[in-house]
Amino acid sequence: MAAFEEAASAAGVEAVAEIEDEEGNITDSIPVAAADFAAALEAEEPDPAGYGVWVPGVPVIAGNFLEAVNCADWLSSLILDGIIAGVGAVLGFVPQMLVLFIFLAFLEACGYMARVAFIMDRIFRKFGLSGKSFIPMLIGTGCGVPGVMASRTIENDRDRKMTIMTTTFIPCGAKLPIIALFAGAVFNGASWVAPSAYFVGIAAIICSGIILKKTNMFAGDPAPFVMELPAYHMPTVSNVLRSMWERGWSFIKKAGTIILLSTIVLWFMMSYGWVDGSFGALEAEQLNSSILAGIGSVIAPLFAPLGWGDWQAAVAAVTGLIAKENVVGTFGVLYGFAEVAEDGAEIWGTLAAGFTVASGYSFLVFNLLCAPCFAAIGAIKREMNNAKWTWFAIGYQTILAYAVSLCVYQLGTAITEGTFGIGAIVAILLVILFVYLLVRPYKESKSLKLDAKAQSAA
Repeated sequence: MAAFEEAASAAGVEAVAEIEDEEGNITDSIPVAAADFAAALEAEEPDPAGYGVWVPGVPVIAGNFLEAVNCADWLSSLILDGIIAGVGAVLGFVPQMLVLFIFLAFLEACGYMARVAFIMDRIFRKFGLSGKSFIPMLIGTGCGVPGVMASRTIENDRDRKMTIMTTTFIPCGAKLPIIALFAGAVFNGASWVAPSAYFVGIAAIICSGIILKKTNMFAGDPAPFVMELPAYHMPTVSNVLRSMWERGWSFIKKAGTIILLSTIVLWFMMSYGWVDGSFGALEAEQLNSSILAGIGSVIAPLFAPLGWGDWQAAVAAVTGLIAKENVVGTFGVLYGFAEVAEDGAEIWGTLAAGFTVASGYSFLVFNLLCAPCFAAIGAIKREMNNAKWTWFAIGYQTILAYAVSLCVYQLGTAITEGTFGIGAIVAILLVILFVYLLVRPYKESKSLKLDAKAQSAA
């Protein structure tokens, strides 16, 4: 390196440093000589305290403490690389979720919910759903569990089951970290990614309502809409804040229990494995020999047609069944970052390198539409009160998510990169089948219909 610098300086070689704005546009160009470059390398790192009050992050504080008490390497790795990296990546999104919850609580408390359900009834009937289905779906934007439980207000059994099956398609608060992560890492913070995720969920609900209503299981007209409309009123601040806190605290408790345990298990499976025929702790460069890599390598081929056939992405998607926030926590453990910062160019670099635009959106769509977390699955089982219907709902959601993700990746790759293969042909056939299921005639209801006028005339 020193010989290269001397030769470059003697030859008068110069480079150009380009300064870019947040959108990647070059705003300035500065010529840099070899001597300037060498001087910059020898410069001392600036003291953060010189730019204001510097508050170190939790990983730094915890790392300094563990080092000061001479903590064992395995325990230090568990705390820093497992607990803080996994749970911290999820808790970084708590402020955004509290904002979502407070607006949702305001809509519920002011009397708007009942009116929007009444307005949406006419629209939802065209798709085979009742206007009352809108309330569980709107509540589901906060959490899928109360959204599924809110379907109890639907009297018609067919409409209620269909609502239960489709409510979790709407991105809940737990899916927001996944949306934010991929919007920033893969799509460079593009503003269209988050709205498109909600449009995908809405489209899945509408299309599922049309398709399922044309089957024998769900054939028939939706039940009449009957609901009391409360008067508009200004909600009290205490009620709104209490509702926001209850939902937010539920999310935080999940991060401190379910996600904590799962990240510890993930850390163990990532940090231990077999090398040269012996089982033990692994170094950072031996991650591909870990237990987690072995499990992920077995299931990864299932997701290869979706564009993310590496074991890290496959494991992250599967752990999303425990809790959707766990997807971010899993990436945090596997890729070694503790928090997802707003300006996370350095943090998201590893994730961005593993996904293209098509495969990144495919991963996002799959996690939005596939079977929900274990807590929501438990709610589905309680509301369905039938194991067969529960498995049918989970199977339908997973198959739909896989098919849509396959089409997104294969057709997206064909459009963006010009590659056309067997996968693209399969995707086109799936689109044709999907269109056929949407436009085919409705099934006649098997329920008995009586003509009141004819009966009275008789």
